Amino acid sequence: MLISLSIRDIVLIDALDLDFHAGLGVLTGETGAGKSILLDALGLALGVRADSSLVRPEAAQGIVSTCFSLSKGHPLYAYLQESGLRIETDEILIIRRVIKADGGSRAFLNDQPISVTLLREIAGYLIEVHGQHDERGLLNPRSHRLLLDEFGHIDSMPTSQAYIYWRATEKALATAQKLKEEREQDRDWLEHAVHELLAFAPQNGEEAALAEERTTLQKGARLIEDMEAIGQWLDSTEGAIALLRQAGRRLGRIAFEHPVLGEALESIDKALNEAGEASEKLGHTAMMLDGDPLRLDGIETRLFDLRALARKHRVAPDELSSFTIELKDKLDQIEAGEQGVLALSAENDAARLAYEQSAEALSQARLSAAKRFDQAVMAELPPLKMEAARFKTKIEKLESSQWSAEGFDRVEFTISTNPGADFSPLMKIASGGELSRFMLALKVVLAGEEGTTTIIFDEIDQGVGGAVASAIGERLARLSKKAQLLVITHSPQVAARADQHWLIRKHHGRPSKTKVFATRTEVKPLDKDERLEEIARMLSGTEVTDEARAQASRLLGP
Repeated sequence: MLISLSIRDIVLIDALDLDFHAGLGVLTGETGAGKSILLDALGLALGVRADSSLVRPEAAQGIVSTCFSLSKGHPLYAYLQESGLRIETDEILIIRRVIKADGGSRAFLNDQPISVTLLREIAGYLIEVHGQHDERGLLNPRSHRLLLDEFGHIDSMPTSQAYIYWRATEKALATAQKLKEEREQDRDWLEHAVHELLAFAPQNGEEAALAEERTTLQKGARLIEDMEAIGQWLDSTEGAIALLRQAGRRLGRIAFEHPVLGEALESIDKALNEAGEASEKLGHTAMMLDGDPLRLDGIETRLFDLRALARKHRVAPDELSSFTIELKDKLDQIEAGEQGVLALSAENDAARLAYEQSAEALSQARLSAAKRFDQAVMAELPPLKMEAARFKTKIEKLESSQWSAEGFDRVEFTISTNPGADFSPLMKIASGGELSRFMLALKVVLAGEEGTTTIIFDEIDQGVGGAVASAIGERLARLSKKAQLLVITHSPQVAARADQHWLIRKHHGRPSKTKVFATRTEVKPLDKDERLEEIARMLSGTEVTDEARAQASRLLGP
């Protein structure tokens, strides 16, 4: 709800402070008194484009401030939090707009600087203005679907959930298809690689084992050559053992001739024994080291092939075994991917069908609500002097590319103001007063269904009087029970319904700081007696008569 409006140095207003209450407030005054200036000033606080010409002459800047109080559950708080503004749920919202005379403007929310774009979004949650050139609020077709749902108490949540699930399955299917296509490109290579690797069957640690055995076999080949030469030197007919035996036999024939010769014979016998043992050991070792040459060739071939295969796949030899498993898994995934895509495709088809069924049910509910809504609006039009007007809620099915969580309906309120004329969007209504009255009819029907805090009607009674003006006043009073209303009016019937009444007038005088006469716009809150006098003026014109006062008293009631 709008609590207060403060204006400094805007056009003909040098200083103005207004306090507002709930219910119906009206502003009256003679034509040209400056009601438009008041709306222009309020528009600045709502994010309307700033024009430096609005700054009062001789002033450096103009300032407009508004204060709003909101309920704790008001949706604006969530929007402010999403926008990164720190506002407590029990805080008074203070919007301040500063316009410089030399150009430029700034906007603040509770002393936090904000952009004018953000200010316009915030204002949309707080206040709605209906005038001759207003294109917001109910005139915006984007709001019509939500308003119809609220009027008909239609729950779109099942459709929203079905839509979210459908889009999720669609995304999963697209991802699976893309992955399948990417993997299919490598299928031939994978099949060849897996076949090759499985045939080779690399083992963990195989490179080290092959290299060690290869080294051992290579070493044995070299030792056998040396041992064969040594064996020739020991065991051949001209070898060391044969010569020692000859020496022993010769020495044996003469050993008895001298004791030392006997000792020498014993030494030769020992040498023969040692040499024999050495020959046996050499023979045994040669048998152990004498491997199969083909075994060495086979080991070397396996080792070289293992390393070549590892280089081919750019992995370490010991990683070939796990790499084989990895490639086989990818190949298996291609096979499984085909089945997965089929399963996801079926799930996506079912999800889309569920969404379409839910959206169709939602559409039928909207069509039913639209009939009731149209009838309710049409019932409000004749008393507002719009007997010839026809109202119709237009519901069209969108293209599938435009379907959303809110269903597949495009909803727009349309009107035909003349007999035989085609239905057109609301903003095509030419007459400002006609438009305002039509907005009032919609507001009365939608009362309690939407959350706009404050609604302003600019000259809603333009071109009407008598019974029509009374009907407008009655409906404004009814609507003010649901929302705060501010009405600029020329109708005494409307003014008499007000909970608050302000008089807008021009004042001609000489400011204290200058000798030049100046014109100022003033806004004065009226008490009971002043209200009677003002309504009498509205009834009679320039000269207020006793008869006009009596009629004003009857309008105001007890």
